Amino acid sequence: MPPTAIAIAAHPDDIEFRMAGTLLLLRAAGWKVHYLNLSAGNCGSAQYGPAETARRRRVEAKQAAGILGATWHPPFCRDLEIIYSIPTLRRVAAVIREVQPSIVLTHPPVDYMEDHTATCRLAVTAAFSRGMPNFKTVPARPVFAGDVTVYHCTAHGLVDPLNRPMNPPIFVNTTAVHAKKLEALAAHASQQDWLDRSQGMNSYLQAAEDESRLVGKASGKFKHAEGWWRHSPIGFCTVDADPLRATLGNSALPIFHF
Repeated sequence: MPPTAIAIAAHPDDIEFRMAGTLLLLRAAGWKVHYLNLSAGNCGSAQYGPAETARRRRVEAKQAAGILGATWHPPFCRDLEIIYSIPTLRRVAAVIREVQPSIVLTHPPVDYMEDHTATCRLAVTAAFSRGMPNFKTVPARPVFAGDVTVYHCTAHGLVDPLNRPMNPPIFVNTTAVHAKKLEALAAHASQQDWLDRSQGMNSYLQAAEDESRLVGKASGKFKHAEGWWRHSPIGFCTVDADPLRATLGNSALPIFHF
């Protein structure tokens, strides 16, 4: 069986902004890749009501996952309601046990938005509980004992919520897959007007372009890049486990820069 990676993010389009390039490279290296947004994105519109917004964003997210070649998993939260709670944790843990990933990609432990921070905590604990038979998931899924390495993506603008710099130790060169990454982001067509209004983006595609170049510049080496931190291995994997580097660092291009 090929190894598996899953990206777990808060909202539809979060994966495309900061994780999709790495997912594409893993898929090109023979990995199975999975795609989970915890929230339905129901607040992401000034034009449609929550039900219609969620419906549209669900369609867009499934289309984006298809462009990435990833297996899509349905959301089970609502915008601004991603809370670190046992019911939600049981749902995330069920996905982790079903997918049995060697790599989990998720948000950083601190970010500008609480939905991102809560998603990170849920993804980390769900991965940690993967082999605990006394922790029941919803729906029920058997435990698995394999190593899981968790990686955290960069925060917006490479700064934390107090505007302090956050410089990742790992940079993945996404230049070769940048166009496909933007194609997946473009599937979230409903977000153009909303991000203009809510976050001052005159183009969410241009915002992704600028962010990708910013991380590339921070690497000192790549035109486009995604940045990552490896989570502590304690309780997750062996001390030296680093499957992202092992997979991509030995490819034809020098993917990583420290």
